[in-house]
Amino acid sequence: MEIDTLPSLGQVVKEHGLLSNKKMSKGLGQNFLLDPSITDRIAQASKPLVGFDVIEIGPGPGGLTRSLLKEGADHVYAIERDQNCVAALQPLVDASQGRLTLIQADALKVIPQTLVTSSIKIVANLPYNIGTQLLINWLKNLDGIQSLTLMFQREVALRIVANPGSSDYSRLSILCQYLCQTDRLFDLSPQSFTPPPKVFSSVVQLYPKGLSADEKNLLPYLEKVTMAAFGQRRKMIRKSLKLLFGEEKLEEALLSLQVSPQERPENLTLDHYQQLAKFYQDAVRI
Repeated sequence: MEIDTLPSLGQVVKEHGLLSNKKMSKGLGQNFLLDPSITDRIAQASKPLVGFDVIEIGPGPGGLTRSLLKEGADHVYAIERDQNCVAALQPLVDASQGRLTLIQADALKVIPQTLVTSSIKIVANLPYNIGTQLLINWLKNLDGIQSLTLMFQREVALRIVANPGSSDYSRLSILCQYLCQTDRLFDLSPQSFTPPPKVFSSVVQLYPKGLSADEKNLLPYLEKVTMAAFGQRRKMIRKSLKLLFGEEKLEEALLSLQVSPQERPENLTLDHYQQLAKFYQDAVRI
């Protein structure tokens, strides 16, 4: 059987009762994309796929999986927690001619580099309840990952790409943009999904930067500085970072950056936070 001759996604959902347990579906964050034009659009946005292995999270009935295979991915590793979905995907495994591997596991516990060592692309309609945590996990080790094309609820997507001065600008914005080039590609309404969620969704693309060893070593310090700053984002920067730096060191750092001590965390740029992280790194070394 070829992929094009498989039952429709709607039939797969119905035949395997993938949404019959509403409590479980909600717990797993299952909102399926059953429109091939939408899954094709996501797969096409992640091109080229030829020459790359793709990791997909939460394939559900396999709509995006089919599109990834059709677009020429060398191999798709689909991580699915729901046993019913794993069973429903078996005909697609058989039709993939050895190009699809199903892994029944909790995606939060799977390290991409243990599946593939290089030329990895991560493409997924992420479960809302674990999407942000998955992204943070991946950001900690981007070795071999060429791109990430990911569906989030729009609120999270806006935070990933936000600019300084925006209410969406956050710690997540800074960490993502320090490590990757980020772009919000397009939005999807709740009616694009089955069952419809209560929020709009957005597809975001991230391309890891080729950071030097020193730039990578700065990341733990950037994490601590941004955690302190945005943990108290309504406070002025001199108050939110005082405990981390000490009053004298912080005053010296802000003066050198020409940043007012009265500024709010959301008004500092990525470069400001990088420089503050370097100050903190040097202070800890002393």
